[in-house]
Amino acid sequence: MTRRWFACTALGCLLALPAGLAQMAMPAEAHAPAKPSTSLVVTVDGKAVTYTLADLQAMPQRTLTVENGHTQAKETYTGVAVSELLAKSGISMETLKRVYHSYIKAEGTDHYWVLYSASEVQSGLRQGDAIIAIALDGKPLTTDGQFKIVETGEKRPARWVRNLMALTVVTVE
Repeated sequence: MTRRWFACTALGCLLALPAGLAQMAMPAEAHAPAKPSTSLVVTVDGKAVTYTLADLQAMPQRTLTVENGHTQAKETYTGVAVSELLAKSGISMETLKRVYHSYIKAEGTDHYWVLYSASEVQSGLRQGDAIIAIALDGKPLTTDGQFKIVETGEKRPARWVRNLMALTVVTVE
């Protein structure tokens, strides 16, 4: 097993971690550049629909101002409500039982992924809001690809996925 050694200069110690854990121990800001996302694939019941930036620009837009816990700065994102995009794909408030029995895997081009319960991203079910952002402070996203999932319900942006390329809805019976 490959190990990486870290010197704890303030503590005067050495720590050996397996290579995979060493990467996980790095701060969130220290990430390798990922391939920018250029389309978003939403999969529900095995049926995939690909959305382009123009598709999302044509949908109703929502604006969120959030505190980014990594940068300690307020950021204003504009994009499509995740609930709106899911409604276009067959998951809506009218199918509440399905909403409570489903989760969403949001994945970026760097293969970083997070899970949301479907009810977490339904605007009418919680106070927070979640969008597929296409603009930051009125300008198109750049290093974050064309799509980024952003939500207001958490103190840290650990579940914001930059370079978002896929949303996969899974219903558990």
